[in-house]
Amino acid sequence: MKENYTKTIYACFIGYIIQAVVNSFVPLLFVTFRKTYDIPLSQITLLITVNFVVQLLIDLLSAGFVDKIGYRASMIIAHIFAAAGLGMLTFMPDICSNSFAGLLASVIVYAVGGGLLEVLVSPVVEACPTDNKEKTMSLLHSFYCWGCTGVVLLSTVFFAIFGIRNWKIMTLIWMLLPIANMILFTRVPIYSLQEDGVKGMSLGELFKEKIFWMLMIMMLCAGASEQAVSQWASTFAEQGLGITKTVGDLVGPMMFSILMGTSRLLYGKFGDRMNLDRFMKLSCALCVAAYLCISLVPNPVVQLIGCGICGFSVGIMWPGTFSRASASLKRGGTALFAMLALAGDMGCSGGPTLVGMISSAAGGNMQTGILAGVIFPVVLLAGLVFGGKKRIRTK
Repeated sequence: MKENYTKTIYACFIGYIIQAVVNSFVPLLFVTFRKTYDIPLSQITLLITVNFVVQLLIDLLSAGFVDKIGYRASMIIAHIFAAAGLGMLTFMPDICSNSFAGLLASVIVYAVGGGLLEVLVSPVVEACPTDNKEKTMSLLHSFYCWGCTGVVLLSTVFFAIFGIRNWKIMTLIWMLLPIANMILFTRVPIYSLQEDGVKGMSLGELFKEKIFWMLMIMMLCAGASEQAVSQWASTFAEQGLGITKTVGDLVGPMMFSILMGTSRLLYGKFGDRMNLDRFMKLSCALCVAAYLCISLVPNPVVQLIGCGICGFSVGIMWPGTFSRASASLKRGGTALFAMLALAGDMGCSGGPTLVGMISSAAGGNMQTGILAGVIFPVVLLAGLVFGGKKRIRTK
């Protein structure tokens, strides 16, 4: 029994690495796409927006069909789309009369897979009969961080050795990961979130629960707290270390991801000795301190350190909110996890947008924008303090 569900959890760990591939690999090729296919930068950056919008739509729609077709079928479909989209990148821009249309079609296909994985992986792990679900959830989400770091690092090493001209080979290598994991998901056991005879909550039932809306706000703030700084991590690295933009794009985001993953790994390892509620509150307070450090201390090196501290502090926010939601709404089911993923993704978009808008209004002063973004960890902390009597204890 233990061996069986352990294999399921391992497959889910790989699932989050695949989502990291979906979100992190193509941005490494933007300059190559622009030079190879003569596509303007405005269209290239649109690929990120399309990827995000498609994943949002999948978050929204998945609550209506995942339970009908089942988790195994949904997982297999997710991996098929992820693999197909990555594979299409290697030929669609060449065979289409409009190269950008070929890239766009590829992104849409793998974004469907990424969106489904985001909705599916957490509830599949939550349903496994583990003793300390909060630990497992935190460990699970750390694999997205390690995946992002690994994708950037391994791809960069490959390009340095074999040349960026061979990017299609690297793409096909990454495509093998969802293919292999799809095969794995045809064999591992899939457990049910609900007890036999118990039906998960509908969207209408969820919407009537006050705690659901509190959890949605917390999830939005978790995503915003994370991305409002991580999107600017490369800039902090360039200013703080006096390095080129290319190196800054590697150092800044990798530092943020590694420290965020370390935070999740620590809770995944020692969570049975900690109180999740207290750990999240302390993390929110540390996040506020990091935001203030970045925005108020006029020293680039200190700002870079603050960026790293922020990465560590936001690590528990996303998986911790998932665990709180599962404990607070035990019948939440697929609909709950889909809505939480939607709120988190909205935060991931809204956080950097607010920082950018405030920074622009302040004459390009990024520190002013980051200072405005402190509202997100503050609201999340308030939700933890005043968000009801339900508390998660791990000991």
